[in-house]
Amino acid sequence: MSIFERYLSVWIALAMIGGVLIGQTVPGLVEVIASAEVASVNLVVALLIWAMVYPMMVGVDFSAVAGVARQPQGLIITLVVNWLIKPFTMAILAVLFFEFVFAPWIQPEDAAQYTAGLILLGAAPCTAMVFVWSQLTKGDATYTLVQVSVNDLIMVVAFAPIVAFLLGVTEISVPWQTLVLATVLYVVLPLIAGLITRRWLGSQDAIDTFSTRVKPWSVIGLITTVVILFGLQGQTILARPFVIALIAVPILVQSYSIFFLAYGTAYALKVPHRIAAPCAMIGTSNFFELAVAVAISLFGLNSGAALATVVGVLVEVPVMLSLVAFANRTRSRFAVPE
Repeated sequence: MSIFERYLSVWIALAMIGGVLIGQTVPGLVEVIASAEVASVNLVVALLIWAMVYPMMVGVDFSAVAGVARQPQGLIITLVVNWLIKPFTMAILAVLFFEFVFAPWIQPEDAAQYTAGLILLGAAPCTAMVFVWSQLTKGDATYTLVQVSVNDLIMVVAFAPIVAFLLGVTEISVPWQTLVLATVLYVVLPLIAGLITRRWLGSQDAIDTFSTRVKPWSVIGLITTVVILFGLQGQTILARPFVIALIAVPILVQSYSIFFLAYGTAYALKVPHRIAAPCAMIGTSNFFELAVAVAISLFGLNSGAALATVVGVLVEVPVMLSLVAFANRTRSRFAVPE
């Protein structure tokens, strides 16, 4: 492991602190980055995520896609958790915490807004960052691509009905620009670049050597992304720390519960670790651009719902890194051929 990977949690913690400090000391820079946005997708962050995803896409072998059908359990677990469990457990947890546990500290109208924001997060499984988590757990690049692609296809038809049902809103306007743009930036373009790179390199040895060389840049991209995300939200973090802490609680409970549900099921079904780890990560991580865009369109930029989706962004990286570490420590327990 490189020094970046070995001490990744330390770098991320420093990046979070550095991001908040930059947001306060150089607000002009943050404003410039924030303005580089199209359809709720920040292009600077998108470029960095592209850099993170690209090294794994180089490892995608299209000739092995057919092999996914021989090991369908990982894909089935992902789909069941993402679409039949996760949105509904998130809604239950949001109601439990905001309407009962935290009721003494939160106004009812604010509680309803925070609940709505968490429902939007729960109904939007990850599209981009899961490639990073998969790479950090030595996941199967080809299988991960198939899992993400199938999820995206289902999201096109299932996101709006699920959100409408859970929010009790009759009309949900899905921001198709956000959905399509994010998919193109995070999946299609890196995949094409990876395919071109594989053909250019030729042999598997050359591909492996190239992947090893570019892998550290993926981690550097992750650290830089955290700096920017926390820089963009630094003012919110400092202005409302107590509220953010309360919103983070159900997100944390949901994230760890969903991960261990998927990961434990994969273990029970003897799914190989290279498939089991990404399978659990997809359900745990969220498509935050979509959730934030819908929250703003439905409830407004300064709404509690929008704030809740932003907290999801802030919580995700530290949570996912802890789960990456757990998955790596427990790899040997998956006593099946890799």
